[in-house]
Amino acid sequence: MKHTTRRPGTTEATDAEATFASHDPATGEPLAHYPVHGPSEIAAAVDRARAAAGRWSALPASRRRAHLLSFKRELAASLDRVADTVSAETGKPRQDAELELLLALGQLDWAARNAGRVLGRRRVRTGLVAANQAATVVHRPLGVVGVIGPWNYPVYTPMGSVGYALAAGNGVVFKPSEYTPGTGIALAECFDAAVPGFAGLLAVVTGGAATGEALVRRGVDKVAFTGSPGTARKVMAVCAESLTPFLAECGGKDAVIVTADADLDAAADAVVWGALGNAGQTCAGVERVYAVREVHAALCEKIVERARVLRPGTGADAAYGPMTMPSQTAVVERHVREALAGGARAALGGVESLSAPFVAPVVLVDVPEESPAMTEETFGPTVAVNAVADVDEAVRRANASRYALGAAVFTGSGRAGAAIAARLRAGAVSVNSVLGFAAVPALPFGGSGDSGFGRVHGADGLLAFTAPQSVTVRRFAAPVDLTSFRTPAAAKARVIALARRLHQRR
Repeated sequence: MKHTTRRPGTTEATDAEATFASHDPATGEPLAHYPVHGPSEIAAAVDRARAAAGRWSALPASRRRAHLLSFKRELAASLDRVADTVSAETGKPRQDAELELLLALGQLDWAARNAGRVLGRRRVRTGLVAANQAATVVHRPLGVVGVIGPWNYPVYTPMGSVGYALAAGNGVVFKPSEYTPGTGIALAECFDAAVPGFAGLLAVVTGGAATGEALVRRGVDKVAFTGSPGTARKVMAVCAESLTPFLAECGGKDAVIVTADADLDAAADAVVWGALGNAGQTCAGVERVYAVREVHAALCEKIVERARVLRPGTGADAAYGPMTMPSQTAVVERHVREALAGGARAALGGVESLSAPFVAPVVLVDVPEESPAMTEETFGPTVAVNAVADVDEAVRRANASRYALGAAVFTGSGRAGAAIAARLRAGAVSVNSVLGFAAVPALPFGGSGDSGFGRVHGADGLLAFTAPQSVTVRRFAAPVDLTSFRTPAAAKARVIALARRLHQRR
C-alpha cells in the first residue's frame, strides 16, 4: 500500500499536516499514512454529502437502485484490490477477507433491490372518525448519516449502515477505524467510480477518536456506531447534546446451547469456527458454550480435537491471523489467567498460547460464571465450555449476560431448537449453525443491553435511516365535522355517542 493523503471522499491531495499510519498487525510495520481530518475538513465532507444527497433523494427509487447496483458491480470487480487492503490492515487471511466482501455485496444488493418496496408510500386505514380522509405514510431520508465503523470486519459491518443509508436516499460520511482507513477509502473510491455523477455522496474521513467526535458534532442527521459499549456511551452523550438519533452495535458475549440429542460433530465444528474464526474478533462469535452434562465431556473432546490442529500466522496454512489491535492480547491474557486462577481447566492451551500478536487456540472448561472470561467480551481465539444440568439451566446462564447480541442452539430437532431460541434474550439466534443469520440480508441484526440498540440489515435496516411522514387528504366533507367550531354541539354529541356504542360492542 502506498503513502496516501486524501481530501475526504476524494482522490485529491489535502494540505492537512497531521497524519497517522496504518500498520501490518503481524509485524507492526507501517502500511500507509493518512491525514487526521479535523473539523474544517469534516465540515466540507458533510456539506458536500448533503448537497449530493439533495439530488440523490430526489431520484426515483428505480434510479437509486440502478446506481447502487452499479456500485455493487464495481465493488465486485475490485474485490481483489479491496480484499488485499482488508487482509493487510486486519491481518486476516485473504480468503476470509474475500468472504467478508461477498457477504457485504449481498447486503448491498438486498438494500438496493428492496428499498423502493419497503420505503414507498402506502395507504393506511383511517377508521370511523376520519372516514372522509385518505391516509398514507412514506419513509423519507434523514439527510446525511455519520457512520463510525470497526476494524474487525471493515467492509461487511459498515456496509450494514452505509449501503442501507444510501438505499434509503441519504448521503453518508464514513469514518473507518484508524486501524483500517485504507479499506474505507477503497469503498468510497468504488462508489465514485461507479456513480461519478454523485461523487462525494459517500465521503470518507480518517483519523482517531477526535475525528469521530468532530463528525458527530458536525450536524449529521443520524450516527451509526460500531464499537465498545464504553465508547458508545461517549458518542451517545455527544449525540444527546443535539438530540441526534443514534444507532449502536457494541459487541456480544454470545452463547451456544448444546442439548443431549444434538449432532456433536456438527456442534464442535461450528463452535471451533465461531470461536476461532477471525482470531475470535467477531462481535457475534462464540465465546460461551453450555452443554448438558450427558454430552459435555464428549463435546469438549471433539472441540479440542478440531482446535488442536489450527494455528495462527500469516502463511497460506494459517487458520487465522494476528490480533489486529495490539492491546486486545492483554485482555485475552487477563481473561485466561483469571479463569484458571478461579478453578477453570485448560483443555487446550493456556497462558502459554499467547505470543503477541498471535494467540493460539484456548479451550477452557468449567469456568466460574463470575469470571471475566464469562462476563466480559474476550474478543480473542478462546472459548469456554461449561456443563449444565439441563436446557433450563443453559437458558438461564445464557441470558444472565449483560450482552444480548447473538446465540446458537444445537439440538436434534429444528422445532425444539426454535422453541429454545424463543427463550433466549438475543437479537439473533441460529439453530444447528452459528452466525447463520449473518448471511441472510433480509434479517435484521442488532442487540440490547451492552450490545447496543437499533437494527441494521433487512427492512428494519432500511427503516432505521428514514423518518416516517404521515399525510391525510380530505376526500369529501364529513356529514358532521368534528373539527369545526360551526358544528352544533348536539350533532357532535350524537356522533360521539354512536362511536362509543360501536366501540363497546367490538
